[in-house]
Amino acid sequence: MSSKPGLLTDSPWKKLGNFKYVILAPWMVHSVYSWVAKGEEERDIFNFLIAPFLVLRMLHSQLWITISRHRSAKGNNRIVDKSIEFEQVDKESHWDDNILLNGIVFYIFNMTVAGASNLPLWRTDGIIITILLHSGPVEFLYYWLHKALHYNYLYSRYHSHHHSSIATEPISSVVHPFLELGAYFVLFAIPMVTTFLTNTASLVGIFGYVTYIDFMNMMGHCNFEMVPNKLFSIFPPLKFLMYTPTFHSLHHTQFRTNYSLFMPFYDYVYGTTDESTDTLHEASLKRLEDLPDVVHLTHLTTLDSMYHQRLGFLSVSSKPHMSKWYILLMWPFTRFIMAMISKCGHTFVSERNVFQNLELQSWTLPIYNRQYLLGWQRKDINHLIEEAILDAEARGTKGEELNRNGEVYIKRYPKLKVKVVDGSSLAAAIVINTIPKGTKQVLLRGKISKTSCAIAFALCQRGIQVATPNEKEYKKIKLISTKSESNSLIISRSYDQKVWLVGEGLEEEEQDKAAKGTIFIPFSTFPPKKIRNDCFYHYTPAMLTPLNLKNMHTCEQNWLPRRVMSASRVAGIVHALEGWEEHECGDTIFNLDKVWQATLKHGFQPLDYGRQMV
Repeated sequence: MSSKPGLLTDSPWKKLGNFKYVILAPWMVHSVYSWVAKGEEERDIFNFLIAPFLVLRMLHSQLWITISRHRSAKGNNRIVDKSIEFEQVDKESHWDDNILLNGIVFYIFNMTVAGASNLPLWRTDGIIITILLHSGPVEFLYYWLHKALHYNYLYSRYHSHHHSSIATEPISSVVHPFLELGAYFVLFAIPMVTTFLTNTASLVGIFGYVTYIDFMNMMGHCNFEMVPNKLFSIFPPLKFLMYTPTFHSLHHTQFRTNYSLFMPFYDYVYGTTDESTDTLHEASLKRLEDLPDVVHLTHLTTLDSMYHQRLGFLSVSSKPHMSKWYILLMWPFTRFIMAMISKCGHTFVSERNVFQNLELQSWTLPIYNRQYLLGWQRKDINHLIEEAILDAEARGTKGEELNRNGEVYIKRYPKLKVKVVDGSSLAAAIVINTIPKGTKQVLLRGKISKTSCAIAFALCQRGIQVATPNEKEYKKIKLISTKSESNSLIISRSYDQKVWLVGEGLEEEEQDKAAKGTIFIPFSTFPPKKIRNDCFYHYTPAMLTPLNLKNMHTCEQNWLPRRVMSASRVAGIVHALEGWEEHECGDTIFNLDKVWQATLKHGFQPLDYGRQMV
């Protein structure tokens, strides 16, 4: 938000939220009806293609978002290291307002301007007019408008909103107060209106010009350098005709230089080119990938989980999982992307964070939950995990967190320097410290794991009874417990315990047996399905991150709140900070109190369930 918001800061459709596109509905319905009802000679192809073009603009923008976030996470050619936080993502959540405004303007022009209908595919004269008008009047007027926007009155009321993003993302390019966005539209309309009025407009000319604006805008804000120096060596005048991501990035960090739109010509003419433009461009091109200290190895879950990834939809990944109607409608596209991701066959870097002196990365395996259940895919999955561990080893990573048992890889490579951490100890410690004080007995349900066993043993040592209605599970836990621990393990045929510790495999029928007000505390990676409105469901083992853990702008695992990190991820960070030399995988469990205290020492905090339990 601008420091002193001015007139028409918000768009007229802000209160409509995600339903703002209903504004276009009458025009779109009329467009389709006209195409179907009219004869071939009467059909207006420009009118019919407006809606598909708007969709293509969204896909183009999303492609830039995904590529930019992937490259900034890897680090190679990254320009600005400053972190992006939730505040910036929220501020830029209305980035598609410019697409909606574009649709409105196109439909109005099509209805009111004689030369804006029944356009041919190509007009050479119209293309030339567009190029000349953009290179001349548009670039010139934009330079002086942009400079004016940096004077105090207009800057504080309008342009400061855009400049609050220091580390930019592609869609930062179109995030402006509505009045400012309208001013840019007037400028960009000059070539299009001219071709309409002179009857030289064409589909390629109009749609191509808008696509050019999108491409250059996104490129200038992508925060990684992609324009090779060789281009300027081959054709030196190109430096006056095309800017680079570093050129515009300097405008966001220095504020008073590099004002040009896409052609730096006027900055050179008026002496406002930043002196470090060339050196930063060369330095960014030479920058190598980051070498992470800690790698969090994760994977996709459900089919639509890719949209919740940091590389997915901004409006979805920055909030805990909620059902979105438009994602359900995208299932054919989702299936296609799933096939592409699975075909890719390589782990990819999806997120980067910085904490104290540690460089943190998340690597995503291109596999889904259901694939873990398919025996014939187990070999390929193990190969992907093994490949990721060896890659981390080659990069000098201190620790790597695994969501699943990693003992097999330690045995296969006994000289590994990278420490494999599955986070079971911290998960158990979180569950134990989440149980309400005064609890005398808990019910243990779900698939038995080393985490659930560690929890059961720790509770028994504290004098809290651990009950299970399943005799087979009771015998399994008792077999590996000490005599003192087994005294507090009991078989219970009742389900009236107020605290349930639950893992994977919890049946809905069992939840129905729980008493009103029961607290379900998961110890598994995935939460149970919520079917009781009169009970309380805790999050899976996780902790609130310290404020100095940077670059947090996505919600982990789809269901965790903002700035909350899973136990497995936190465990790897703490393991590296403490310099522990042991692996935590297989049947290994660390001292729970030691892990818990070390985690608190580094600023991670337990989640507050007080309000939920009142």
